[in-house]
Amino acid sequence: MTRLATFLQELELEMATTRKMLSRIPEDQYEYKPHEKSMNIRSLASHIAELPSWLHLALNTEELDFATSPYQPEIINNNAQLMAYAEKNYETGKTALQQGAEDSLEQNWKLRDGETIYVSCTRADMIRTSLSQIIHHRAQLGVYLRLLNVPIPGSYGPSADDMSF
Repeated sequence: MTRLATFLQELELEMATTRKMLSRIPEDQYEYKPHEKSMNIRSLASHIAELPSWLHLALNTEELDFATSPYQPEIINNNAQLMAYAEKNYETGKTALQQGAEDSLEQNWKLRDGETIYVSCTRADMIRTSLSQIIHHRAQLGVYLRLLNVPIPGSYGPSADDMSF
């Protein structure tokens, strides 16, 4: 199995769990945040939903420079918009992996803001980082949902909410 095929398999697995988690967000809690330094659920969920599109960036660009492409987060107002946005970005990432060139994975990729370089790595490493970011931020969302007393779906097996004790 090629690395791109492995990444595609991981994306599909993680998106199944991500869909379950995103679908649990109470629409009346989009402004909720557990701490003053935390993102609100709207921003966190939108970021989780956009991350699969970063696979396209990793495979089809040399960098993302916020100085020339300022970050413009998608404004999500309800779960239907959120799920549609997640699916659109999943399709973008999936297509990039399906059409990507295996021999491009060792090429360099950068995340920067003008002269400030945040990340300089291979395209393969950026794909791995993007998949890890989906998992990381989804776990954050799980904490938010737990604090709101929303049952958490299982990720890699049943959650405590899935178990009957």
